[in-house]
Amino acid sequence: MVEIPASIDETLATLSAEGYVCGRDLGTVVFLSLKLGKPLFLEGEAGVGKTEIAKALATALGRRLIRLQCYEGLDTASAIYEWNFSAQMIAIRTAEASGGARREDLQTELFSRDFLIQRPLLQAMEPHAEGPPVLLIDEVDRTDEPFEAFLLEALSDFQVTIPEIGTVKAEEAPIVVLTSNRTREVHDALKRRCIYHWVDYPAFERELAILHARVPNCAETLSKEIVSFVQALREEDLFKNPGVAETIDWARCLIALDTIALSPEVVSDTLGALLKYQDDIAKITSSEATRILNEARMQLARAS
Repeated sequence: MVEIPASIDETLATLSAEGYVCGRDLGTVVFLSLKLGKPLFLEGEAGVGKTEIAKALATALGRRLIRLQCYEGLDTASAIYEWNFSAQMIAIRTAEASGGARREDLQTELFSRDFLIQRPLLQAMEPHAEGPPVLLIDEVDRTDEPFEAFLLEALSDFQVTIPEIGTVKAEEAPIVVLTSNRTREVHDALKRRCIYHWVDYPAFERELAILHARVPNCAETLSKEIVSFVQALREEDLFKNPGVAETIDWARCLIALDTIALSPEVVSDTLGALLKYQDDIAKITSSEATRILNEARMQLARAS
């Protein structure tokens, strides 16, 4: 089993080895979360790398990644466990056909672990040979308050109760990462049980380093133009700014088109890789793309 990093610098190096480039502030809260065994709550705009940090941790530590994707209407049954009703019905019909099973014995068998479908939270509390897994509770802001209240208990005691079987308690607490895009405010009680960090858009140098790590075959000059343009684009009045994930996707699209340098025509043709709303795309006309590209190049020239 891979040991958790022993320092902030080691945490940063561990994440960097998996292609995740972050600042010391984020590296510090990740280290503290691992060291203290407390859930890590990451909040920020979509596409800034909140989900990726859980994936990087799981890979770096050699742990299983278990993901609970949150959505409106998510209930505890979908998050913890369900009974395999179709398998239970087959078992009942088989017993009836054979005529040899007593009702009490059949009931005990039907509600045993053989017919239990484990959902993410229960999976995270089971023992794993490689060590406690990384439990990613993604976009928790999409759930409702009753589910938040349930998470309070689950994250405090790391145990759940199955009426037919009993209480299942984690021998070792999983590494928990919660993310939120802040579509609504998550209750303070849940945040208090976590170490909190706001993940912002990275500065130019860090975003460039991220692009180098994720798209190493992108030329230096083009990489700088891409990052500079995206950062200038975020200054526009858009409904949804492009995140780092979109920067990476755009770079891959440009490489696929054998692009050597940005031009207004190339920008206009590939805006769909950066912007995901038609109203935003409509704002960036050819003339606007030219203006933003010129501003980005001037910024690059001043920086050099």
